[in-house]
Amino acid sequence: MEHGPETRTDADTAKLRAWWSHRQWLDRPHPGTPAAEVLAATGWARSVGGAAPYLGLFARAGLRRAAVDAAVARLEVHELPAARGCTYVLPAADFALGLAAGAAGPVAELASAEKHLGVGRDEVEKLCLAIERVLSEAEPLDPTSIREAVGDAVRPLGEAGKKRGVSTTLPLALGLMQSRGRIRRVPVNGRLDQQRYGYVGWDQPVAGGAVDLARRYFSWAAPATLRHFRWFSGFTAATARRAVAEAGLVPLAPGSEFLMPPELLDAYAEFRIPAEPHYTLLAGIDGIHLLHRDLPRLLDPVDAARPLPAGRAGRSFGSEADPQTHVVLDRGRIVGLWEYDTERAEIVHQPFVPPDDALREAVARTEAFVRDELGDARGFSLDSPKSRAPKIAALRAAAGTADRTAR
Repeated sequence: MEHGPETRTDADTAKLRAWWSHRQWLDRPHPGTPAAEVLAATGWARSVGGAAPYLGLFARAGLRRAAVDAAVARLEVHELPAARGCTYVLPAADFALGLAAGAAGPVAELASAEKHLGVGRDEVEKLCLAIERVLSEAEPLDPTSIREAVGDAVRPLGEAGKKRGVSTTLPLALGLMQSRGRIRRVPVNGRLDQQRYGYVGWDQPVAGGAVDLARRYFSWAAPATLRHFRWFSGFTAATARRAVAEAGLVPLAPGSEFLMPPELLDAYAEFRIPAEPHYTLLAGIDGIHLLHRDLPRLLDPVDAARPLPAGRAGRSFGSEADPQTHVVLDRGRIVGLWEYDTERAEIVHQPFVPPDDALREAVARTEAFVRDELGDARGFSLDSPKSRAPKIAALRAAAGTADRTAR
């Protein structure tokens, strides 16, 4: 008997998890594969000013920070507003599609500013032209320098604008220009794990439709449901259904909600769960989770019921939309939580499984990478050692309890 997502057996679940891990290049190393190839094969890497892109590329291909930063400098990969208007690190082959996928966001922001703040579309379009005149394709200008260069073309939006998070018309224009491929943001120190940028001129085509995004998404995330694709894309139900139909996807099994490209069906049928564990330490927003954003599928029930580290009473790990810490993965199952303690320059790790040499080696390898090359492993731009301290203390206490129980 075949099982849909609500009735699948433990064996089905283990195979799905292992397959997702396999397709994400998390069950075997691909050392030295260029960042653009990794992202093309496994999916765009969500970036929010944290370490997620570095951790993901290190886990999949052993890429050091210098190699990733060099790929960014050469425009082999770049951080762009893409699906749902959110920033991702994309390979150059997907720049046009990523911008097309995110184009609706800045348009909606402008419409909101028109409605609530009295900002005219013509006003913002004129500001876009003024910005284009002052930017070069070589020397980045930060927002303050742009504002000074265009003068009165930027208008303050007063207290009403501040309350809505838009203090001037400049962010509206910059957002539109990014989505049109006319400018791009350049990290001031070349790193992806911070959010200070300058802007340069660009001439990047914007192209691709919903069906193109569906084909890309299911090449990374299948099997996935229509609901999963709608989350990633931000499309309406009608648009998502149409894209899935035109992409030629088929059910994983009769009656299943899970969809696959037909060319992957035989590979999935022949796939076997690896016999030995393979541990990887990843950001909580890594694609293994965020492509589907369906956290319980990666958790055993006993782990889903675990309390959140330093979380509110009564909240469990599996009840969250996203992990509240970084995660340890083994064959598609989340088997632990971790954070980086900058004071002690070490990873604090709460395992869900008895630690073995392979797990200890994976922790040590990632710890050395973070310590020597990143300096920290922030989850997002506002994450800091101070804000993270309660979670680190809770993880350290939970790990100590597990050690005493094991003894």
